[in-house]
Amino acid sequence: MDVNAAVAAAAAIAGVLTGVIAMLAFRWSERDQKRPTRTSLHTDPVLPPGVDTVLSVLRSSAVVLDEADAVVKASSAAYALGLVRGGKLSIEPMLQMARDTRRDGEIRQVELDLPRRGSGRGEALAVSARVAPLGSRLVLLLVEDLTEARRIEAVRRDFVANVSHELKTPVGALSLLSEAVMDASDDPEAVERFAGRMQIEATRLTNLVQELIDLSRVQNDDPLEDAESVQVDELVAEAVDRCRHQAGTKQITMAAGGTADLHVWGNRGQLAAALGNLVENAVNYSPARTRVGIAARRVSAPGGDMIELAVTDQGIGISDKDKERIFERFYRVDPARSRATGGTGLGLAIVKHVVASHGGEVTVWSAEGQGSTFTLRLPEAAAARDRALQHPDPGLDDEVGLTEPSPYEPLPSPEVLP
Repeated sequence: MDVNAAVAAAAAIAGVLTGVIAMLAFRWSERDQKRPTRTSLHTDPVLPPGVDTVLSVLRSSAVVLDEADAVVKASSAAYALGLVRGGKLSIEPMLQMARDTRRDGEIRQVELDLPRRGSGRGEALAVSARVAPLGSRLVLLLVEDLTEARRIEAVRRDFVANVSHELKTPVGALSLLSEAVMDASDDPEAVERFAGRMQIEATRLTNLVQELIDLSRVQNDDPLEDAESVQVDELVAEAVDRCRHQAGTKQITMAAGGTADLHVWGNRGQLAAALGNLVENAVNYSPARTRVGIAARRVSAPGGDMIELAVTDQGIGISDKDKERIFERFYRVDPARSRATGGTGLGLAIVKHVVASHGGEVTVWSAEGQGSTFTLRLPEAAAARDRALQHPDPGLDDEVGLTEPSPYEPLPSPEVLP
């Protein structure tokens, strides 16, 4: 009896101990689950409510750091800029700013130049970094990319400087010539000579101001707001008429050829100005008794048919180093010749902006002493594409003047224009 009682008591004690151990194990497991781990510190729940949503809509690159400088949250833009690598902030000046802000709670801001990822040209990214405390443990870093803004500002400064210089030349010449006219008031022949020079400088000044207005307009306006189907033949005829007098003075033959009845989609005035600038340059930079040709054709492209307009001359040509810069504002291949022809250095810049805003491109082939070929590629009008499907054009393999030809090759069946 005593033995049975002892066994029962031992069993009861063992059951109680098992229950206590099980309860303690359950409590320990529950507490262990609630304890923050290294992984849980880097997940969204540690962020204050609403912060994750705000960071997702910011245009700036955002990085949130904890008290151990580990990245809790980082936007995709932060990774793209190379700010975060291996779960750590990789920019030492920004990391030091974060530590200082965590220590004293002050908001800090600095502008830095960062190496561009994947670039072997040594280019730098200009960024503005701002660090602020986020709660009691976290620090928020916002980084704004200022590279494009810096580039635009540099372009604006150069443009203002170039405009000032270009305007100063004819204005100064007019001032000196007016003084010469006054001093030669008793010499009719000298007055007539100086007045002729004044007229030339006034014309140059007028052309410069007009081209500045045209450049500003094509940069600020959306040409496709008033887009229409424009007949290429009309653009060519207008460009030829614009340069007929200069060509006749230099006995330059102008020839138009290629595929007829083509249409492009865009602003008629801007397209006429772009083609007119190319033809005018061809005439101005060609020697006497040579030829300028204009040819058009349709070419296939992945996004739809394109119209190519090529202007070929037998002029002085362009060197390889100058080809890379000829579409820059105020850049001249031969400054002395540009002054003689009244060039402003804005014509090709206007062409580039017009073509780009119409969804096309402009290319150039040239060889020094042989001439140049400028080619415009513009989207074909939808109506013209429909007509082309019903009445296909003949093959274009024999057309000349569109893909790096010799400028001396004749245009196919040209219409010679006096």
